[in-house]
Amino acid sequence: MFQKMFLHKTSLTWIFTIAILTAISGEIKIAPFDDTTFRFGLGSIIFFLCILLKPTPLISAGIAASVVTMSFRIAMDYAYQDISFLDSLLSHLPAATFYLLFSICLYQLKIQQFREKPLKLGLFVALSEVISNLAEQSVRFLLHFDSFLLIHDLFILLAVALLRSFFVVGIYSSILITEQKKRVQEMLNIGSELYVETLYLKKSMNHLESITANSFELSRQLTEQGHRTESMQALYIAQEIHEVKKDSQRIYAGIAKIVGEKDLGTFGLSELMHYVVEGNKKYSVLLGKDIGFHVTLDCDFQTDEHIALLALLNNLTANAVEAIATQGTIDIHVQQTANDTIFSVSDTGKGISKGELSVIFEPGYTTKYNAEGIASTGIGLSHVVALVAKLDGTIFVESNPDKTMFKIIIPTQTIQTGET
Repeated sequence: MFQKMFLHKTSLTWIFTIAILTAISGEIKIAPFDDTTFRFGLGSIIFFLCILLKPTPLISAGIAASVVTMSFRIAMDYAYQDISFLDSLLSHLPAATFYLLFSICLYQLKIQQFREKPLKLGLFVALSEVISNLAEQSVRFLLHFDSFLLIHDLFILLAVALLRSFFVVGIYSSILITEQKKRVQEMLNIGSELYVETLYLKKSMNHLESITANSFELSRQLTEQGHRTESMQALYIAQEIHEVKKDSQRIYAGIAKIVGEKDLGTFGLSELMHYVVEGNKKYSVLLGKDIGFHVTLDCDFQTDEHIALLALLNNLTANAVEAIATQGTIDIHVQQTANDTIFSVSDTGKGISKGELSVIFEPGYTTKYNAEGIASTGIGLSHVVALVAKLDGTIFVESNPDKTMFKIIIPTQTIQTGET
């Protein structure tokens, strides 16, 4: 009950906001016809844009816009002109008619279903505006305020309606495209994380298979040596590990299916670099660090290995963010040789000691601990190595107190799709 009341209140607030914005923007206007008070304002543009941006009860919004617009103009007349209330009311009644009929037309044409069909959306809204403008002018004519429009005036009416409608559709489409790009980036980030988890699960399953086989072999040897109790314990352990492996296989199959079904096509290297930088800029802000990101691409081509590359580069760049104390720079460089593509990620962080350089790619290596002193989890550099190996590549690291650089070399034919 409370939730319904809250939603109802939110809806009323949005409708009232639309009405006020419509009334105010309607005062920005031009009068294209002689001997008439008919005018084109920005009110209908704002009204149409608002109902596109957020699901809105059209008829209620139209009624509110009609009443508020008429009230606002009557108040303006009272403040700045010497005119009676009745004359002012009759003068602005046609404008109220426009917004009411405009909302009814949009409702009857069910324009909400054409949000992603810009051509139909623009044409239907233009038609609604023409009908509403003709109704407005008819009311003016019946009230003896204006003469009716001529044929050439009607053409102007149609042209302006088309112009205003497609102008709003253009703005809305650009907003829609921006939102779609954000969703694609989110899907890519999720896909890269899931891809990494599938590798981790696969690696774990291989370990579980090896442990199971060793346990069975141990059980057999203990049986041959006459240690029946110990043999049964080893066999029980092997069976329990096998059950864990089967559960892991089910999880792996589910995640692998999700990753496989999210076919986002191919991506350019420049797009991937953009996603890496944007994501890690947010991460650096979250950590309270002032980090400058610089990307240099000496080549750019389409790839269908975007999930693996994004997982690699995101991990290395996130490590670079964590390595910088409070302020620094991260450079990402992509270049191409005759047969290979080289990805370099360098940072101005604290560097890696010579002793650590020999073990940083070993499983379990980490330098990150939480407040309780517990080592962090995640992909780890050992899994980065696994990702690189899957792409038939190699990885190197160079470090000194002022700069650390990870360099990944991958055969271009492994990751390139189509022409450069």
